[in-house]
Amino acid sequence: MKQQGIILWLTGLSGAGKTTIAHGVAQELQRRNHRLEVLDGDVVRTHLSQELGFSKKDRDTNVRRIGFVAELLSRNGIIAIVAAISPYRDVRDQLKQTTTNFVEVYVNAPLAVCEFRDVKGLYAKAKAEQIKHFTGISDPYEEPLNPEIICQTDKFTIDQCVNQVLYYLEHQNLIVADKNLMPTSSQYMRKG
Repeated sequence: MKQQGIILWLTGLSGAGKTTIAHGVAQELQRRNHRLEVLDGDVVRTHLSQELGFSKKDRDTNVRRIGFVAELLSRNGIIAIVAAISPYRDVRDQLKQTTTNFVEVYVNAPLAVCEFRDVKGLYAKAKAEQIKHFTGISDPYEEPLNPEIICQTDKFTIDQCVNQVLYYLEHQNLIVADKNLMPTSSQYMRKG
């Protein structure tokens, strides 16, 4: 079976677990011999969007650039796994409407949990106004209205969230099913 391209877009607050889940999914897909690339928002910003700031316009431009690269990969049969805050719903919805096999994963953790996990101290700096335009503190985060998957990282382990994503992809026939992946009924409900 020829591999089809997918854009797996993980969105959520800083510290919610996007990058960790993205790498967990990537590791399992590589084990299954899928071709993929992980596009981490921080890494892409460093290499593709250095000149951009954190205004809504600049954030939207950054997300569109990531979306463009992800679509190029997906068109060529590669699974593009994106881990990016991408705080504004309208630009995510545009990507969902203009790309093929776009799967939105809302990595959901309460702000207090994200602040607790913050090893770099970014939330504390944002609250002390040392960082401006910080999503969740001085800038908004618009939750997805209809994500395909919600990973509640304050209630489930990373492994459970990774399995939740894989289970969804399998049952949408986007990847070949692994018979060893057995979900629990409550874990894989669409809305968490």
